[in-house]
Amino acid sequence: PAARIRRFQEGQGRITYLTTDQIKRLIEVAKADGNPVIYPFIVIALETSMRKMEILGIRKENIGIQRRIIYIPAVAGETKTGAREQPITQHLADFLAGYLEAAQPGTPWLFPSPGAKSGHAMDIRKPFRRVVEAAGLDPDQVVRHTMRHTAITHLVQAGVDLPTVKRISGHKTLAMVERYAHQNGAHIESAMDKLQARLKLA
Repeated sequence: PAARIRRFQEGQGRITYLTTDQIKRLIEVAKADGNPVIYPFIVIALETSMRKMEILGIRKENIGIQRRIIYIPAVAGETKTGAREQPITQHLADFLAGYLEAAQPGTPWLFPSPGAKSGHAMDIRKPFRRVVEAAGLDPDQVVRHTMRHTAITHLVQAGVDLPTVKRISGHKTLAMVERYAHQNGAHIESAMDKLQARLKLA
């Protein structure tokens, strides 16, 4: 009989994300680390919410500096949502422009790895764990996917509407994004304060 593979869904419990102070510490440590991929990986992850393999599999030709997008093709194993254009911040556009100027020539990949069958970096587990520990964070709690959770959570807490967050994060459904709206009550309280000020009932 044909084997059936069960896909485990992401847990519905509390989402782990980093505060702005923790992000700053992690970025500083990553910048000083000897691994050439870990710092740009973290910057891209935090400023886009892209998944690990979407980042590691970025092709230079798919970076649109002027349009501020990264095109993510629909390649098996690299994305769960099909081809899409990933919006990026102006800071990341400037960062990538400089990174591309200094990038290794003769390869289509942003993070080339000649020894890998794919031609690009595939695993950054060890350097990621190293910089997390060096930043004084728990490597068992702060994993690579935490960068995605962090970006999405901060978008929600900044007051960005959920359909827009969904567009940025590449989630398939709005229900998957709604989980992030319950991680911190501060932005909810702020919204209610705005309603009160608008209605002027008090």
